[in-house]
Amino acid sequence: MPNITAFSASWNDRLSESPSCPLPPSVRLIDKRIPVSLLNLAWHRFQWPPIEDLTQDIYEVVHSPHPLLIPSRSAAQVITIHDLDFFTNTSRTSAEIRRDYPRLVQEHASRADHIVVPSKYTASQVARQLHIPPQSITICPNGSPDWTPRKQTPTNGHLLFVGELTERKNISGLLNAYEILLTNSTAVPDLVLVGKQSTISPWQTRLRKSPLAERVRCTGYVDRVKLEEFYRNASALLIPSFDEGFGIPVIEAMTIGVPVVAVRRGALPEVVGDAGLLVDPDNDQMFAAAVVRILNDHQLVRTCRENGIQQAKAFNWNQSAKALLTAYRKAVVSRSSRMFSSK
Repeated sequence: MPNITAFSASWNDRLSESPSCPLPPSVRLIDKRIPVSLLNLAWHRFQWPPIEDLTQDIYEVVHSPHPLLIPSRSAAQVITIHDLDFFTNTSRTSAEIRRDYPRLVQEHASRADHIVVPSKYTASQVARQLHIPPQSITICPNGSPDWTPRKQTPTNGHLLFVGELTERKNISGLLNAYEILLTNSTAVPDLVLVGKQSTISPWQTRLRKSPLAERVRCTGYVDRVKLEEFYRNASALLIPSFDEGFGIPVIEAMTIGVPVVAVRRGALPEVVGDAGLLVDPDNDQMFAAAVVRILNDHQLVRTCRENGIQQAKAFNWNQSAKALLTAYRKAVVSRSSRMFSSK
């Protein structure tokens, strides 16, 4: 078992105090009180300070879980690219990411010794848009949670969305489809939106008006226990996103046996498989029709449940760990080759 160090930095928040991110006892934690914005500026613009100076240790591999490198004097450098929506759709990003990330990610990806991605879809995007050779990319899918499948579908379960409420998640399209459902029937279940909301949400005013008023509930961020409860009480998970590099809520829903209605876009077809309904993007009527099918076709629900439970088993954290270890070994070889060729 290799020695693993987790490094975090924040002026206010402590990783050691975060119940949502417990670390295994074997992982050493180094938690520095450094403002994130200051450290990001130094790392991303000046490649300084090297991680060895901050931790007083040396490493064989330094892995950044986002698309920008962590500076190191001698370690092989690995980055994770979850998706490239910020690269191709800058209008859906915040000012800092819109301004800096397309250039920085292109630069850092070319300097990385290896790149980890969560899906075949993202691998193809990284290879094509960032011009990274496929042999420098390892697919390391997310694993399913250790939740047990529910025995039956609730008779009056809510419709569920899980994810950050941002433009990329196509919340407007989801609300359009839900309004169509409410227009056609008063027996439609309530819609529950679980996830962090942006500082200024363009949907708040709309949610206070009929027909969405009192039918759509925004919970904000919830812990894992409450999240599992929302899944268990759901009739269906709805994912209308413009783009997804993976789609963790899909795996969570399928693990429990919740049918999924998603759009045929990004990595969603790859992850959903035949465990739910996939509809053409940008078609709110079709999305609403798919939800109606799930609510009324009991045989379809049973099929989605059975297929989903099996599909979720294919996403295994042990296999993901093996893939990640392979990526680290490839990074070390790549680092050695680069150093040798530069001499």
